[in-house]
Amino acid sequence: MIHVPDVAAAAQWYVSIGFILDNVHVDGGETLWAHLTFGESTLLLNAGGAPSAAKRREVDLYIHVDDVAAAFRAVAPVAELVEPMYDAEYGMREFIVRDPNRFWLTFGQPIAPSQPAA
Repeated sequence: MIHVPDVAAAAQWYVSIGFILDNVHVDGGETLWAHLTFGESTLLLNAGGAPSAAKRREVDLYIHVDDVAAAFRAVAPVAELVEPMYDAEYGMREFIVRDPNRFWLTFGQPIAPSQPAA
């Protein structure tokens, strides 16, 4: 769960990059929390977070995907790219984007022995 200043806006952004909005709680016209999924990954957004201009926030999100190249094609054009696709020394092919609240999202897939380098 991450705390954000505007849950509705954050949820809308996550939906724009391919997350599915599963549930929200609205009270007095304000969205207080949202539950989203991306494949088997789950993200909870909660009201109360402070805006930030930091280069990197106190939480990074890691999302395992079955096809990192497809995720890159869908996400990179609509997100702030931090790191383009790369092969990490620990056997993952990854890329990193930043959400509107400055949280980093790393999308990663295990590198199969027969996969060519990114």
